[in-house]
Amino acid sequence: MPSRRTVFKGLALAAAASVVPLPAFAATDYVPPLRQMRGMWIASVVNINWPSKKGLSVEEQKAEYLAWLDLAVERKLNSVFVQIRPTADAFWPSPFEPWSEWLTGVQGQDPGYDPLGFAVEETHKRGLAFHAWFNPYRVSMQPDPAKLHPDHPGRKNPDWILPFGGKLYYNPGMPEVRKFCQDAMLDAITRYDIDGLHFDDYFYPTNTTAFDDSAAFAKYGAGYPDLAAWRRNNVDLMVSEMQQRVRQAKPEVSWGISPSGIWRNKASDPLGSDTAGGQSYDGLHADTRGWVKKGWLDYIAPQLYWYIGQPPADYAKLVPWWSDVAKGTGTMLWIGQAAYKAGDPAQAPQWQETGELSKHLTLNRNHPEITGDIWFSAGDVRADRLKSVTTAINDHHQRPALAPLLPRLAGGRAPGRPVLALARRVKDGVELKMVATGREEPFQFAVFRSATRLTSFEDARNLVAVVPGDRIVRWTDPDGKRGDYYYVVAVDRVSRTSRPSNPFRVVF
Repeated sequence: MPSRRTVFKGLALAAAASVVPLPAFAATDYVPPLRQMRGMWIASVVNINWPSKKGLSVEEQKAEYLAWLDLAVERKLNSVFVQIRPTADAFWPSPFEPWSEWLTGVQGQDPGYDPLGFAVEETHKRGLAFHAWFNPYRVSMQPDPAKLHPDHPGRKNPDWILPFGGKLYYNPGMPEVRKFCQDAMLDAITRYDIDGLHFDDYFYPTNTTAFDDSAAFAKYGAGYPDLAAWRRNNVDLMVSEMQQRVRQAKPEVSWGISPSGIWRNKASDPLGSDTAGGQSYDGLHADTRGWVKKGWLDYIAPQLYWYIGQPPADYAKLVPWWSDVAKGTGTMLWIGQAAYKAGDPAQAPQWQETGELSKHLTLNRNHPEITGDIWFSAGDVRADRLKSVTTAINDHHQRPALAPLLPRLAGGRAPGRPVLALARRVKDGVELKMVATGREEPFQFAVFRSATRLTSFEDARNLVAVVPGDRIVRWTDPDGKRGDYYYVVAVDRVSRTSRPSNPFRVVF
């Protein structure tokens, strides 16, 4: 019997085999990275991306999600960040919170299948990593607690929630709330085969007393100089405890946050960036720089949603600032890219230039601390206004890339060395037969091709494909020719790699 993925990986294999010919790189050209985060956010709140509207049938919801995966494969991405808890609700049968209204239109209504289970399985079939995206504290996009499901924790514990700005939020200052939110999110991590746990940029919604947490401050705030310091500590506790609990529950799951892009402005703090925008440290009580310096995250993905040269927040000033923050910490730095602004007529003239996003990725090359990007959002990657996403990908993603390997996991057990059993010319190119060894099926195979024998497998100029793994995989390289040498490397779920296979030279 074939494994569960054998039947379904054809689409991903076909996409890998039908790409346009890969360009030749001159010896002096930029060497593309072998590992690089290439992700996109798939948002569910208010039906931004998936599902596209409330109440779609099961088959319609599934078809929409598969189309997002097709897009990810087409765009040479290796990861998706899928919002599965947008408003204190769930895209899986959670014992903590009700079914999400963004699925059926009715909070608490069973959608008729397990969206998270489906999404994780289908994502992995295509050799993509699945990062579960959670909003930690937002309860509702409307302000009336009576409109929550009768069994919603906010209805059962009305003191847990606070209104602000036409929405409802869990109160981050209550220890029982913090623990509950962690429990609700870890339920998904422990029950599903998820690759990453991901927070967005929303913590406290404001830095004013209009968010009325005075009762909790009176109860728990003793010893803090002011309300802001207490609130900041509450968020710090959520972040540091989340790290500890993820490491304990599933140590190979990555844990990170995509905060707003400005920690503090230099005018407020000499350690801040040369900017004059909203500050996460002050406005959201999120000490994003501190989290990196204290080693509480595997990665940070600041949302640098500004163009190069933009006042008061210049992309070209924030990139080196964040790179300096991350340097030497062991925390990976990925950049949130504003695909949603490119080509939007409501945006500044700079966003009407086809090459703006590509310029961002070019600038990133000068900062080795940056190990990838995440696009917001999937819908804008698909819309590709002005061909701005296509331009960035053609300029920077000529070669495939493995997902980043977290430094703390690099020393783990590597996959078994695979066997390259065949490399022969066929009508459409060169057909390879790759065979896994060992007990565990590899997540992916990385295929290297060269005109001569290889001694190093860190140069992505020789990487021609990353294909979904299985016990036995056949893949055809459309650009292969007689005399080429091929090697394959097995890749596991956290991106550890095996020793390369034996070389196989195409001789007939």
